[in-house]
Amino acid sequence: MELFSHVRIIIGVVMSLGLTHLLQGIASLVQHPEPRKVYMVHLLWVVSMVLYLLHFWWWEFRLRHLADWTFLIYVFLIVYTVLLYLLCSLLFPRRLAPYADSEEYFLSRRRWFFGLMALVYLLDIIDTALKGDQHLQSLGLEYLVRIAVYVVLCLVAMQTASHRFHLVFVIASLAYQISFALRLFWRETN
Repeated sequence: MELFSHVRIIIGVVMSLGLTHLLQGIASLVQHPEPRKVYMVHLLWVVSMVLYLLHFWWWEFRLRHLADWTFLIYVFLIVYTVLLYLLCSLLFPRRLAPYADSEEYFLSRRRWFFGLMALVYLLDIIDTALKGDQHLQSLGLEYLVRIAVYVVLCLVAMQTASHRFHLVFVIASLAYQISFALRLFWRETN
């Protein structure tokens, strides 16, 4: 249990940096409204990432049941968490210039953003497996289908600049993310 506490603190620090980055980005939109238009798809992905980080933190508490900690598991968890931070940092760059607005910036970075997101979803399978076969089986076939669908949609999102596709993807993603979390977290106390 002591080793888990150590790992949890390090993961928490990196996650907190990601959450702080998102919150500072949101605050900057209010504090320094610029004459640039706000891109709704971008803002919805920000909301999605905030929820993902909160869900991730909740789910990682299950690792307290892991009996055999190794350095490889430790490195895996740090890499997974760093990738989540990188997703957050891609949503709010330090400077928006030379881009005209958040839409132009977001679409110019979509390959990075959705490439990392696809990788995060694939790593989630390993993370879930670390929590035990019983946990993985409790999520059912829906979990694996969910991962496959997200990865495919991320690959499509990397290739297309279609506003309609990106808007539908993020709205559907948020709706599913909220539904998935409510169904799982409602019945579970971890």
